[in-house]
Amino acid sequence: MIGFIGGGNMAEALIRGLVKEGKKNIIVSEPIAERRRYLENCYGVKTTPSNQEVVNLSNIIVLAVKPQNMKEVLEEIKDTVSEKHTVVSIAAGIPIEFIQKYLKTDKLIRAMPNLAATVGEAITVLALCECLEMKIIAPVRDIFMSVGKVITLPEQYMNLVTALSGSGPGFFCYIVEQFIDVATELGFAEDIAKELVVQTFIGTAKLLDSGLPPDKIRQKVTSPAGTTEAGLKVLSQGALREILFKTVQEAAKRAEELSIQS
Repeated sequence: MIGFIGGGNMAEALIRGLVKEGKKNIIVSEPIAERRRYLENCYGVKTTPSNQEVVNLSNIIVLAVKPQNMKEVLEEIKDTVSEKHTVVSIAAGIPIEFIQKYLKTDKLIRAMPNLAATVGEAITVLALCECLEMKIIAPVRDIFMSVGKVITLPEQYMNLVTALSGSGPGFFCYIVEQFIDVATELGFAEDIAKELVVQTFIGTAKLLDSGLPPDKIRQKVTSPAGTTEAGLKVLSQGALREILFKTVQEAAKRAEELSIQS
């Protein structure tokens, strides 16, 4: 049995991925009755208002709660979680060491998926102890593989992961918004600008996913003295790289602050 404590958007994305793959032994604790009914009706999972019930019925527990609520949840379940449980946290900025203070299990895994899990295209990073056996890791990896790709990194990188891939959809969408605004300002109707920009991003992402390196794609579309070259000259002369560096740096710094505050 896989148990989710918290039935928000990311939990729903993971549940959707699992159900799509035929997994049915899922229980979710969620305080809002309307949300419980929604999850039951959409995915056929068992729901409960009780976090304790999730712990009692599950082997794998996914802590899908906000970072600011983590301490309260851990206090509530600490006497029920035992060595038989594998506990996975998807809360940004909460280190494994913090969870370890409360729970009587060494089978702790920290995961950082991103919003693309809602469309089955997430990248999830797992941080875990090398001491864990594959029979413990594999079922957890399968949960996140149901919504995209999975890699494993040492926990020291998780704040940077949170900044880059966790917050990345927000950064990319901001760039898309700016392209649409510029295209609109230069003469396109907003709906046309949106269609052109969004499909260009989607198509470029698929080219990247095919294995072509970004510099090779750039070279393919850049003709000498052509339009792309003219635009790239402006980009290369600006402060784009510095802005992106500071953007990721600040997000990683905030993730570090959340870790310290926990």
